[in-house]
Amino acid sequence: MNTRSPRWLLLITNLPGQNQTLRMRIWRGLKAAGAALMRDGVYLLPETPDFRRVFEEHAREIRAVSGSVHILHFGADSTEQQNALIALFDRTADYQEFIARLRAWRKTLSMLTELEARKTLSIIAREAAATAATDLFPEKPHEQMQAALAEAQAALNARFSPDEPQPAHRKIPRRLLKDFKGKTWATREHMWIDRVCSAWLVRRFIDPKAKFVWLKDIKKKPKQALGFDFNGAEFTHVDSKVTFEVLLTSFGLDQDLALARLGSLVHFLDVGGIPVAEAAGFAAIVAGARALQTNDLALLNSVTPMLDSLYQNYGQEK
Repeated sequence: MNTRSPRWLLLITNLPGQNQTLRMRIWRGLKAAGAALMRDGVYLLPETPDFRRVFEEHAREIRAVSGSVHILHFGADSTEQQNALIALFDRTADYQEFIARLRAWRKTLSMLTELEARKTLSIIAREAAATAATDLFPEKPHEQMQAALAEAQAALNARFSPDEPQPAHRKIPRRLLKDFKGKTWATREHMWIDRVCSAWLVRRFIDPKAKFVWLKDIKKKPKQALGFDFNGAEFTHVDSKVTFEVLLTSFGLDQDLALARLGSLVHFLDVGGIPVAEAAGFAAIVAGARALQTNDLALLNSVTPMLDSLYQNYGQEK
């Protein structure tokens, strides 16, 4: 919500008998929508067309089993009452709990394996995202929780991917796809998010016949190979952009909204910033794949179907 002075919708329900299954389903559905529980069977939401549809859908379900239901709309009588109603949606305590869990996780980070660390962070981030989705009046506590998540992600990267390149400060020249066909591309071995996603991007959208070289020592890059995601590489971090985003800009692919969304996901997981809801789960899957695969080509092949699926899904959400 963008306003501190909404009008309100009230859903008053009465289910017949002991229909606990329906009662629980309605409660869960309204909780997921962010509704405040005033008392048993009475729910509050700001008055918007979307929230009215939420209440109407549940009302139809209740009437179908001969229950009684009313949807009322009203405005607060005073500023004090308005503030009291808004306070019912306060998620500060939830955010404080997530921040405390993140602090505890960071204290144990040095003792965890990569999979353990990513799994735990994934769980916290997923639950935090679910809470944030129900925060209809986000304020400073929401920002603090997002900052804590970004700091946790940065700490994770520093622990398990410490050799990320330093950003260059230069213009990103526009490249022509026709000039980059059948090339050899080189990056550091044991790929993590930015590198593996960049390799997928190269093979999927830039150079379908690309060959890859995985480097233990970047100084031993083959002379004709195109380097990416290491200091001094032809394609690497530039200012605030990570390598994946630099490749998008270089080849004019940043106009593809699905690729741009993938870029936001890669950016957050590589250097932090604005959290992305699915980031922690994606990172956990890539971490598992990295632990299972014996080499970087196998890792790239393993995560390619997942990246293809994400791209397809993002494209459908345009």
